[in-house]
Order: sequence, then structure tokens, then C-alpha cells
Amino acid sequence: QRIRIRQISHDPGRRAIVSYIAEWPDDKFIPPQHFAVEIRAAEPFTLYRYPDDPHLPGLAQAASVEPALALVNRYALSVPARRVRVDMVRYRPGRRAVLRHRFGKFGFYVRVMRPPEIPHILDAAQTAQQSGFVIPRIAGCWREGGVLWLAAIPGKNLRRRIRRGRKPPPNAILDGIEKLWDAPIQSAGGRPFNLAGAYRRARRAFDNALHDDKQGRRILADAANSLDPFVKSWRPTHTAHNDFYDDQMLLLPDGRIALVDLEETGPGDPMLDVGNFLAHLRWGAQFGKSKTAAANGAYYRTFRRAALQRLAWNEQELAMREAVCLFRICTNAIRNPSPDWRAKLHKGLSIVAETGR
Repeated sequence: QRIRIRQISHDPGRRAIVSYIAEWPDDKFIPPQHFAVEIRAAEPFTLYRYPDDPHLPGLAQAASVEPALALVNRYALSVPARRVRVDMVRYRPGRRAVLRHRFGKFGFYVRVMRPPEIPHILDAAQTAQQSGFVIPRIAGCWREGGVLWLAAIPGKNLRRRIRRGRKPPPNAILDGIEKLWDAPIQSAGGRPFNLAGAYRRARRAFDNALHDDKQGRRILADAANSLDPFVKSWRPTHTAHNDFYDDQMLLLPDGRIALVDLEETGPGDPMLDVGNFLAHLRWGAQFGKSKTAAANGAYYRTFRRAALQRLAWNEQELAMREAVCLFRICTNAIRNPSPDWRAKLHKGLSIVAETGR
């Protein structure tokens, strides 16, 4: 029926991966299929279809019913089931995938990554145990395939609750993350957060996308002028999560909060954690649908006020961190293309410049 672009991942001058979804009419009863085209500088392009991703060697087996059952029995837990239901939760070609393996009433979430990433995520998960959040238990690991099984945690996605106006108390979130910040940085596993590298990648993407856009380049220059000195001077000071925001958390039935994405945990910056949380709320408030945008905006104000009162931080220093995180989030306008992507990028970068002043 149609083929549509799902996401663009572009490192200008080096590599681009464009992922697509092929869709059929409903009466054909054929599920949508994902495929990707990868282009590298001075090399022929490659095309691959999910789950046959050359960068994720374990994905094809983990995403197929019979091989997945064999993998679970070998690397995670011996199960009496004869079949497993496999659901794809997220997939970013060439980078990572999240699946779910279900055996009746219980199951696992499955993270598939490039095999060299496995030691880093294991270290990060160990460090995250020092937080006040519920952390998913690692149930199994296939290092050569880059596959990790995590125990499923029953709970409600925190982002969805915030967007429906069911605001969790800010201190419940701050209690959990503050315990992680208190962990000695010398004991932090995982890699130190590379803010400068993340900033440069976003800057290259904007330079490329706005190369023929005079207004956009002026807005970009305004944002970068305020952020460049901060990024150059920034250094990790504490143990931190380093990718902290509402979509990474679940609210459990007993009121506790679970943190489900741990891979960036390591040496970082507490204020950057809160700045990232605020930046995601700000993006949702600006570009979400009317009802959810209002709920995001309200919780943004509530959470920001609570953090400043509790932690006695300098307001401008927090604003600078929010701005640099929002700068990175602005790549959403390019990675998830829509007809108004340019206007969205202009507006996002304008907010960055205003926030960082």
C-alpha cells in the first residue's frame, strides 16, 4: 500500500541510515515490515530488512520464535514452554533493538545491541543499583550476540501518566536519583558521559540540515554561541544516570518508581540529569498535542520548582544544562521527519538560545 520513512540517523560526511516501514492494505493481513538503507562515505549502499541487521548479530535469532526459545533456555532461564511470543518494542537500525519474550503470564524484555557494548551496559546496570529506584534484574546475557534479558517489571509508563495529568510527586523522583548522585564517583562503573561528543554530533546534523537556510543558521549560531563555552568547560563531577527523563521510568502499583534504561549510567553531572528531564518535558510542552502539551508544561514548572527548592542550585546553571540537553533533543526534528520539520527545528533552537542566555 505504501512505504514511509520512519527515522533518519545521519552523521554528516560519514554515514546515514534511513529506516522505512512497508505497509499493506488491511485485507491482505500482512504485518508491517521494517527495512533500512545505509550509506557510508565512498562505499556502496547496503539494504537490510528486520531482523537481519548486520550490526546486531543476535537480533535475527532473538526476534524469531524457535531460535528465541532456544536462546532463552541456554542463556537466561530454563522454561517449560514450547513456544514464545516475540514482540518488537523498539528498533533503531544499526544501533539497538528492544524486544519482549512472553511465556504465558511472564516474560522478559530483551535488549539487543552491538556486542562491544555489553560490558559497558553491565557496568552501568551495576552502578544503577545504588539509586533509590527499582532496577530490572538481568536474567541472562549472550555476549557474542549482544543480547541481554531483563526481568519485566509491571508498571505504568511515567511519561504517559504525566501527559494524562496524573502527576507523580517530584520528590519521589528526586529521592531515587539523589541516592545515585551520592554514590562515590570513584566506584561508578560505565563510561564517563561524553557531553562534548554528543554536542558535536548534534551540531553537525544541524549544520548539514540548515546549510541552505539563512534564518536557520542565524538561530543555530545564536544557540551555539551560548552553549560552546559551557560544553568546553563541562566535566563529570558525580555518579549520574546521564539520560534521565520520564520515558525511562515506570510507576509501580505500590507507588515505587522503576528505572528501566540504564546504559549511560556512570560519571556525570546531577544538574545535567535534572536538566535533561526538564528538556524532555519542555519539548513535549512545545510540540505535543494540545492536552498533553499543557500537562507537560504544568509538570515542567512543578518539577523545576521542586528541584531548585530541594537542591538549592543556581538557577542559571540549571538553565544552561537544560539548554544543552534541549539542543540535543532538537535532532528529533531531523531524525523523525515531518512536513514541518524545518519550522520545528527553528522553534526548538530558538528556545535553546533563550534558555541558555
